[in-house]
Amino acid sequence: MPLLDKALFLAIAAQVFLTFAVLVMMGRERVPRVMSGEIRVKDIAVERTAYPLKARLLSNNFDNQFQLPVLFYLASALSLWAGGTGWVEVTLAWAFVVLRYIHTAIHVTTNRVHRRFAAYVLGMLVLALLWLWLTIRLSLLQS
Repeated sequence: MPLLDKALFLAIAAQVFLTFAVLVMMGRERVPRVMSGEIRVKDIAVERTAYPLKARLLSNNFDNQFQLPVLFYLASALSLWAGGTGWVEVTLAWAFVVLRYIHTAIHVTTNRVHRRFAAYVLGMLVLALLWLWLTIRLSLLQS
């Protein structure tokens, strides 16, 4: 596998590991509360309000890992499939992943909404640039 393909794959793996890390943290917050009887299953069967704030933040962040990152995974897969992955894709992919880590760190700790939103928007812009670049590269630059 060429070096730039490996670098892109590692960005994908880093995003996947972030999702798993949030899932594990969420489980560590939620499962003991249900197992101890602190929270009844019927109180969480439909909504999350019975959980304490930390558990709800982790749950919301976990859900968020299946929003913009889905477009990231698709863009990355298209880049790998098309071949010729370049520094532009790799740089934008890693920038997106770093911003997702920042977004998650804010979301599950201080949850300062303005900072979290800034990280989210920057990640969205980086992802839009990745898609714009891929569209240009795959439709106009490759024959």
